[in-house]
Formats: sequence, structure tokens, C-alpha cells
Amino acid sequence: MAGRSLAAALAFCLFLPSTATSASEASAKVIADAIDGFIRPAYGRLVETTAELSKSMITLCATPSTDTLAAARASFARTTATWSEVEIIRFGPITEQNRLERLLFWPDRKGTGLKQVQSALADKDATATDAATLSQKSVAMQGLGALEFVLFGTGADELAGNSAAYRCAYGKAISGNIGAIASDVDAGWRDDNGFASQWKNPGAGNPLYRDDSEALTELLEVYVNGVELVRDVRLNGFFGKNTASDKPKQALYWRSEGTGASLAGNISGMEALFAASKFGELVPADERWVAESIGFEFTNAQAAAAAVTGPIDAALADPAKREKLGYFALVTSSLSEQFGTRLSGALGLTAGFSSLDGD
Repeated sequence: MAGRSLAAALAFCLFLPSTATSASEASAKVIADAIDGFIRPAYGRLVETTAELSKSMITLCATPSTDTLAAARASFARTTATWSEVEIIRFGPITEQNRLERLLFWPDRKGTGLKQVQSALADKDATATDAATLSQKSVAMQGLGALEFVLFGTGADELAGNSAAYRCAYGKAISGNIGAIASDVDAGWRDDNGFASQWKNPGAGNPLYRDDSEALTELLEVYVNGVELVRDVRLNGFFGKNTASDKPKQALYWRSEGTGASLAGNISGMEALFAASKFGELVPADERWVAESIGFEFTNAQAAAAAVTGPIDAALADPAKREKLGYFALVTSSLSEQFGTRLSGALGLTAGFSSLDGD
């Protein structure tokens, strides 16, 4: 911002331990804490849940029954909840090889992905039942959206019997592909000589981050873009001004009844990252209330989203749950202002290009 250098904005160094003797060291510590305190553990959990998902699909296909189908569906819900927390990290290894879109192709406003999945099921495309060949197909056919239709879409109950062998094989391939992507991204973040090192060590010779300001701006944009994703793309995609303008089938995970949990997970991830990185401690003491306000709003937003359970169409018709969604919209708007204006202003940072542009 005009008239404010990053060094001046980072007067917070006076309030950090004596080991952090410069703005550069303080910035590096925040980035390192973001990586080690949230990003790496979160991806580690995603690797675990996707491995469980793959096992549950293997079991379902080998011994189809009501119980094994229920177990696979529960594993899917755990995976989407875990992914919702870490999907706010939309830069770094996840952006390579179209991994982000391959894990979750959304929004699918024209129904392109759904048509491709339905076509594969109708034609029994053998190449879609192998994780390796599936990974080379359309991104819409190989991620969580495709697997949700396999497990919860029209005809999914047949997975409990012996008449849906192809559908199950396709779902098993999707789960294997999702697990492979999660493992690749996890490995990318854990490589001490890879992207994490570039983010932690900005400089003139760094092709991604030339200085501390650019490194911190990347972290700021996690929140600015994350709140925008949650409010403008996810919530406003289905939540209308009144019940007549609602679009419940435009909600993410509406088939698996995971819409509210996904919104809550997105907020939970941002809250956990904010706490782990201690980003708020970079704010000068006289503006520390901004960080406290952000923490308060995170708690409110997460509680509101978590209260929206069950089918999303039923939730939209329920006055109490609808009120929670309305409150969630207000709180996320407040968070957008807190990060995009107040926190960024206190640190002399400006969020730039949105990763959501074009969605």
C-alpha cells in the first residue's frame, strides 16, 4: 500500500521471541509454520482417508452387500470432509498435472462431467476401470464428483448386489486415482528441496517469490480466495434469496448429503491454518483486534455450516437451517472484509489475481 513498506508494517517483530530478530525471519517462520503446522499434516490425513476409501471400494466390489456399500459411502464422506479442509491450498503441487481439477471438477455448470460419467457407465468403457488409464481421461471422470455419482447417483443402490460389477470397478479405479493424486501432492509438499523450500526462501533468484511480501501475499490469498470460493461459488451457487430461487442440485455433494459438512470443512481448514501459522501475530499490537475478530468469525461460520445437515433441499426448506445458511453468508462476507481489507491493510499487503477467476 502507498506509503507503507512491508518492514514498517511488520513492526510485530518487537512482539515475537528474541530469535526472530528481523521481519524476514518472522515472515519465514509464519510460512514454515503454515507448512509444518497445517499443510503437511492435512495432506497426510488426506492420504490416509483416500487409502481407506480405496480399501472400502475394493471390499465392496469383492463382497457387495448393503453393509459394504454403507461402509464405502461412509468412507467417501470422510474423504470429502478431509479434502474440504485442505482444498483451500490451491497453489503449489496441487496445481501441477491438473491435480486440483482431477480431484474435484467443480463447478460443472453445463453438466459435462455428469454426462461423461453416465456415458462411461452406459458404455462400460474398460479403460475407465483402471486407475492408470483413467488418470489420462477427462478430469471430470476421475475425481470426487464422479465417485459421488457412482456411489450415490441413479442406480447406485445396485452396488449392494451382483448386478453392478462394472459400476463398482469404475468406482474402484476412481478411488485409486484419487489416492494416487493425494500421495503425489503430499510428497510434493514434503520434499524439502521442492516447492516448500521456494515458498520459505524468497529472494532475487527465486522464480516464484522475490521477497517476503510476495511470500506472505500467497498466504493471504489462501483466505481471500478461500472465503470467495465458499461464499460466491459454493454457497451462492445454490442458496437463493428465497426458496423459489434455490438450486439445491447445484450444491456440491448434494447427492451424498455432504454440502454442509464441506462448507464447514473449508472454514475449519482456514481456521486451522490461521492458528498454525500464527499469521495474526504479524499484525502490529494496536491492530491485534483484527486477528481476534477473525478467530471469532471463523467459529461462528463453522458452527452455522455444521448445523446444515441432511439433504440440502430439505435444509433449504427448513426455516431454522435456512437461517443458518443466511447467517453463514453474512459471516463469510465479514471474513472477506477482515482479510481483504483490514488484515491486508495492517500488513501492507495486497491480494492479487484470484485463482477462482473464470469459474
